[in-house]
Parts: sequence; C-alpha cells; structure tokens
Amino acid sequence: MALIAESLLSTPRPVLRGRLGAVAAAHPLAVAAGQDMLRSGGTAADAAIAAQAILCVVMPNACGLGGDMLALVHAPGSPKLAINGTGAAPSRLERVSDDGPNSVTVPGMVDAWCKLSKRHGKLPLSRVLEPAVRLAASGVCVSEALSGALAAQRARLQRGGANGWSLFDQRAGALIQQPQLASILQRIGAEGRSAFYEGSAAQAIARAVGSLGGTLSDADLAAHETIVASPVETAWDDIRVATQPPMSQGVLLNMAIAAMSRLGDFPASLNDHVAIELTEAAFAFRSNVGEGVALLSHELPIDLERASHRGGPRAYLHTAGVAAADSEGRVISSLVSVFDDFGSGVFVPELGITLNNRAGGFTDGANAAAPGKRPVHTLAPSLVSTSQGVFALATPGADGQVQTLLQVLVAIHREQLDLARAIARPRWRSENGALLIEQSHAGIAGLAALGHRVTPIADGDARFGAVVCAGWVDDQPIAGADWRRETAAGVV
Repeated sequence: MALIAESLLSTPRPVLRGRLGAVAAAHPLAVAAGQDMLRSGGTAADAAIAAQAILCVVMPNACGLGGDMLALVHAPGSPKLAINGTGAAPSRLERVSDDGPNSVTVPGMVDAWCKLSKRHGKLPLSRVLEPAVRLAASGVCVSEALSGALAAQRARLQRGGANGWSLFDQRAGALIQQPQLASILQRIGAEGRSAFYEGSAAQAIARAVGSLGGTLSDADLAAHETIVASPVETAWDDIRVATQPPMSQGVLLNMAIAAMSRLGDFPASLNDHVAIELTEAAFAFRSNVGEGVALLSHELPIDLERASHRGGPRAYLHTAGVAAADSEGRVISSLVSVFDDFGSGVFVPELGITLNNRAGGFTDGANAAAPGKRPVHTLAPSLVSTSQGVFALATPGADGQVQTLLQVLVAIHREQLDLARAIARPRWRSENGALLIEQSHAGIAGLAALGHRVTPIADGDARFGAVVCAGWVDDQPIAGADWRRETAAGVV
C-alpha cells in the first residue's frame, strides 16, 4: 500500500511532496514561517521553532511562551530523541488548582527551543524567531476562534490581570499589535534562555503569580532544565510508533497499539470498537504513566462483542501541532500548549503572555502534586517508521490526542488507507463516558448495536482534533494537513 496517493486523484486534502522540506501546522501563517526557514537553508528544527513561535502570536489561547513544548526528533543515522519542554511545580508549592496562580508550572517552551535549535538547527535563533517578532510588532488579525475564546474566558482573564492586554475584549477582524511579546521574542533570539529564565522576565513572571497568591519564584525559573531522553517505541507488525516518554501520557497510545497487536486477527468491522475499548482501558493507567515502558506488559482485556463503558478520557480540547521535515531527512513531531484556553489566565504584562495551568494535570497516586514535580502531561506527538520512510503525526485535543492518533494509525495499518484518506476519515472521541462521533461516520449504527452511548455531532467539531503530518517518505519530504480547524501544510 502506497502511503502517498496521487494528489490529482485525492478527494481529501492531498499529501504534498517537496524538495527542500515540508511543514504542517495549526495555522497557515505558521506554515509560511516554516517554509521561510527551509528556503533560507534551515533544518526541520528551525522550521518547527519558527512555526511554533508564530502560533504563540496568532493562537495565544492555545499556546504561548508561558506554556510547554514537546517534540520528537528523527535524524538519519542517530537515535530518535524526545525533547521534553515541560516544567515542574513550584519548589514552595502549597496547594494546586485547575486555574489561577496555583495552577502554574514553570513554562518549558523557551528552553526547549534553545535545546532543539542547538542540537538540530542551522540558523541563528534570532533569524528563526524573526517572522514571529515581525508579526507581533506589526499586528495580527484576530480570528473568530480567538475572539470566541477571549469572550468565553473574559472573567478568568480579568481575574488574572489581563485587563490591559492589547487582545483583551477584541473582536474578530481587529488588527492587534503585541509589542511586549515582540520584545521578549526578540530578546530570546538575541540572548537565548537567559532572556526568559533569568533577570527581568523571570522576575515579572514570579511577580504576576505572587501578586495573585501563587508561589512560583524566579529561582524556580532559573533552575529549569529541559529533559532530553529516548522515546517509547512499539512495534506493530512492520511499523514502529514512537511517543514521548513520561511524564507525557503518550505511552497510553503505545499500550493500545501493543494490545491491538496481541489481539491478532479480528474482523475489520470491529476496528473502531476495539480502538475505543483499548483506549478507555489504557486511560485507567493515566496516573501511572511515570512507569513508562513497563506499562506495555499490562494486559488490556476487552470484550469484542460489547462496550464496557469504562469511561476515562476527559473533555479537554486545547493545544496546537507542528510537524516538519527537511532535505536531509530530519523529521520533527511537536505540540505546544498552555493547557486550558489561556492556561491559568494569569497575565504577565511586561511580556504580553498568559501562563499555563499544567498543575491542573496532577491527579492522585503516583501523579499526586508535590513541590518540584512534573504532572502527567497530555501532549503526545508521535513518529511513525515504515519501510517507506518516517513521518510525524500530532494533533491537539488533550485526552483526544491518543484516540485520534490511534484512529489514523488503524486506518493506515489495518484498513490500508493512504495518509490523506486516513487523516480525513470520520472520527469518534470517547469522553466522560459518552462516545462522540462525526455524523458522517459509517460505523454509527454498528457501534450503537455494540452498546456504545453514541452521540453524533457535526463533522469537523473541534473535539475531533486537527492532525498535522510531515515526514521523509519515498526519499523526499512530505506534508499533509487535516481539513479540520485552520490546519495547513506546505512544501518547498
């Protein structure tokens, strides 16, 4: 089965073939910035960072410098790497909440950029961040989605001190400049991590949190270190799927794949039922993802004839994806996030950013909150290795990420669909005990007959994610984008 279909015959958005490289991202302007880096002689790492920085400007509800970045890196001739740009809870943590100052962990994105740039970039970080600096300074047009998020989260942002933010209360179509964000991005490009984790920026972050009763300090920021490790990899017949190691819950995808592989042959008509049951079973281990590879030995028993209604996955939605590939065969799979819309809602006026609320990811047991500890993280980018090459798959959607990625992989591996059709295929999402499903899905009646609590909703609803894909396939860079949300792809 060919992974890439002939583009002239592709009803879904086609997968594109490039020469210098390829980018897919959550916004067209992010793709354009990535293409700019590739044309300038940059690598997939340069393209990914440039695209992520643009997303911080145009989608601050989903991601930003106050949040995190996780990336998987494939470089020919080298082991795959997992860049864990997440931060720990404050060292003087007293309590945690889902919102506000006690939900903030150390932002990890900026240091992750510096690590990724140093290891796999070619261009100066100042050049890579230049498009984002320019866009923040000149102004961005507020989208319908951003305007809706600003209105919905107005009270939270007001509590967090964002009344003076240039974006506060803005309507769709307004052209808004973000001079403070442009300034800190420019400083990061010139000075590196110290521009954010030391000095006036770190003090401003600590002051914003402390003024509202939180305990994050500038010492916590100075002590931050990005974790670089090996991914978790699982073989599924002739493909290998790599995900982020703990504390990402990406290992739950590996668990589901391993369990599906052990099931052997079962009717194709049960593909969705089996995937639903296995993801719900895997989510029972969410608090224990710190065990990493050891979790793969756990059996995930399911009934092939009946829905179990385990529940498990929750109703979070946020995050933005970037995937990139270059002419040397590097492939980057990444996600950026502040968790909930605008994260904690805590605003840092000197930097023009809101801070994450990742401490809301603490739960119980091994994932209970503690000072200096990282919570289980929803971001779960993946890399897929096949006989035809390596490609990145990533999607927003929090607990929906593992579910969406499994559906795409099942479509490719078990249903023999090409990448474009696998990404476009109608989806479901298990959430709080219900099974949300796109209304055009052909399996609605069959899943209902198996006892699933099926709730058909409009195709393209934000809860079904938005896959970005880029890779090195058939000896050339490729990129593909979901038709859902504003996702886009481009090649050079």
